[in-house]
Amino acid sequence: MKIGRETQFVDCREAMGIGLGGGLAQRGTISVGYCGKRPSDVVVISMSPSTRHVTKPVCEITAGLRREGINASVLVLNAGSSAPPGASASKGGYGSHFGLKIEEIDRIAKHKLCIIHLGNVKHHVVAKAKAILRYVPIKGVIVCQCPLTFEDLVKAGVKTRVASPENPETLGEVVEIVTDVVRGQNCPPEKIDEICEKVKRHINWG
Repeated sequence: MKIGRETQFVDCREAMGIGLGGGLAQRGTISVGYCGKRPSDVVVISMSPSTRHVTKPVCEITAGLRREGINASVLVLNAGSSAPPGASASKGGYGSHFGLKIEEIDRIAKHKLCIIHLGNVKHHVVAKAKAILRYVPIKGVIVCQCPLTFEDLVKAGVKTRVASPENPETLGEVVEIVTDVVRGQNCPPEKIDEICEKVKRHINWG
């Protein structure tokens, strides 16, 4: 019988990112988690750091997952702010748009499940989750600040665990939603516990 902690190694970032944010959590970077020879099960996807989108909850969520023995990597998107082009919330606005690089899609696809940390604007949350899951047949857990339901996602063409649109526009599906996680603030322990519990439901530990 093995007693004690399981050692995990984190390959922190292929290069220093650019933009705002501290230390490791910078745009366009990934930290890959390893546990022995076992590859990472979960990737936590973070918005790009900015004055409004601070990646702080992502670090706490990842630490909570690893404490529970869940092997997790962290991907901070290069263009993770605002809404994707064509989204209803982006019409008439100016500035950057959300988007994914092919390399980011490939990195997400290597995992069993993705945790998508988004913000407090419902239309942005739905549009960005849809963009991430459009090309990757992966299970997704959305963590956000605003109230959100599976029905909101289904109306936008996103497949979910509880219902699917008539004409799905995503290969992946949202299996769980965790709300009331405030961007840029400490993530309450009960929310970290909720995230870990919901992630465990959908990982094939065998």
